[in-house]
Amino acid sequence: MTLLAQIKLQCASALNSLYANKALDFNINDTEVTLSTNKSFGHYQCNSAMKLSKSLSMPPRVIAEALTQQILAQQSSSNTAVFAQVQVAGPGFINFTLSNAYLSKLLNEQLRDPQLGCRKISAPQKAVVDFSSPNIAKEMHVGHLRSTIIGDCIARMLEFFGYEVLRLNHIGDWGTQFGMLIAYLTKQRQTLDNIRSMDIAQLLTIYRAAKVEFDADANFKQSAQQAVVSLQQGEQQAIQIWQAICAISRNAFNKIYTVLDIKLQERGESFYNPYLPLLLLDLESKQLIQVSDGAKCIYVNGFTNREGEPLPLIVQKSDGGYNYATTDMAALRHRVVDENAKWIIYVTDAGQSQHFNMVFAACRMAGYYDPKQVRVDHVPFGLVLRADGKKFQTRAGDTERLIDLIDAAVDKAKTLLSQRNKELTTDELQHMATVLGINAIKYADLANNRVSDYVFSLDRMLQFEGNTAAFVCYAYVRIQSIKRKIAADIPHLQTSTQIVLTAPEEIDLGLQVLQFNDTLNSCLQELLPNRLTDYLFHLAEKFHVFFHNCRVDGSAEQNSRILLCEATAQVLAQGLQLLGLRPLGRM
Repeated sequence: MTLLAQIKLQCASALNSLYANKALDFNINDTEVTLSTNKSFGHYQCNSAMKLSKSLSMPPRVIAEALTQQILAQQSSSNTAVFAQVQVAGPGFINFTLSNAYLSKLLNEQLRDPQLGCRKISAPQKAVVDFSSPNIAKEMHVGHLRSTIIGDCIARMLEFFGYEVLRLNHIGDWGTQFGMLIAYLTKQRQTLDNIRSMDIAQLLTIYRAAKVEFDADANFKQSAQQAVVSLQQGEQQAIQIWQAICAISRNAFNKIYTVLDIKLQERGESFYNPYLPLLLLDLESKQLIQVSDGAKCIYVNGFTNREGEPLPLIVQKSDGGYNYATTDMAALRHRVVDENAKWIIYVTDAGQSQHFNMVFAACRMAGYYDPKQVRVDHVPFGLVLRADGKKFQTRAGDTERLIDLIDAAVDKAKTLLSQRNKELTTDELQHMATVLGINAIKYADLANNRVSDYVFSLDRMLQFEGNTAAFVCYAYVRIQSIKRKIAADIPHLQTSTQIVLTAPEEIDLGLQVLQFNDTLNSCLQELLPNRLTDYLFHLAEKFHVFFHNCRVDGSAEQNSRILLCEATAQVLAQGLQLLGLRPLGRM
């Protein structure tokens, strides 16, 4: 049970004791308890008395005072004093201040818990996270950064809570572009060996040339369309060229995934091709298909165009071809029926929100999933922008290559670290710069609310102050330095010593450590990674205040404080890992 849940339980118990037989307009068990934003109001606040006032026809302050007395009475009959103070404030707010003994008890329990107080789900469940999803024959660019990093973070959190996670890379490996490439490479008399020896940059150059010819030459366009047919029919030469093209792209993608420590299982659009005709037949048998201008469509209630007319979800074009909606419906059905997934998450840009909402609605109409049994979420995100607020692009107008951004971050981190620590060896400097540079990119992305655009700035990302990876990581570095200085035997201390909170800075830090569970639960349920970055930033802030005001080495409280440091380090390390970041032992 989370710390917040325990306080809510105390409040709900008191409410039930007093008003269980009353007709109320809200569920007692949904008691609203929030963190206090001001220390003078205690650690937590409850405003249930305000909501009860109308139902009970009583002033909220009178209700709050009755609740306060009941909570204190319940506490007096228990062995552990949860609250040091429970006070009524203003018109009927209840302020809770947790006791130092209770906080110390919880900290000691969390310190010795491999899950850091976080409980795994009661029964194994399968979750599918669909993220990254670059297109074959193109380089990964800055637009793929957010999907890759956000998706990986969500997958890590699901795994931490005990879900069986299928990390899917739904790559664009099928369609007209392959007809263009096959036709162009054939026209250029490129052998399979030549094609297989190409790198992604060469392939991209060929793709651009093929696109120009496709748009300008009707004969070539016809050849490309015929190549698509050959590919769909499984003609050997077309298949071999397609496989070679995919292998080139896959190799380039995997280099970036390795650098970013991203684990994915590739399952592209081509995987679902055999399911598409069967899907269409099923939709027709359920009388969900309507024909419009020769195209087969599903009309979903609530979706209209700019003119207010019903908006069709096209599942088969007038030429007999399928499109993204068909593939996405087949994929969702496969994930529910064949994979037995209970939570399916799609991480794509916000521009695809309407598409996925229509696909989800159409799948519900077809009976492919029941929202009461399977949770399906689209996780949209905003754009990465330049300093001038425009879309992040190169001077030539191309979308910035992701690998170039990574290299630039590592180079800048190397410069900063070499200035801060002149004693680092070449290998140490390279290692630290690589970790810090990649950490900085990931953290900066995740620290922004995913639905918002954000400005990409390496200078700001790599600062050692503010809500940055460097600032959070430095708190972990400091703790490791303290442990080395006093040669702390943490395993021995965990069996022989208890954390005892007395100083205000200790209490603030300890309370923040204990809020890790609540933060993660909120972060996962609402699929907002920035809640975790905000939490880690505040944890690092509170640690630095503790570090400057509470001596560890040689103090009478040394053993207790080093364990408080260790509890902080555990949460920092786990939090960074869930973000996809790597902590550093020194910097």
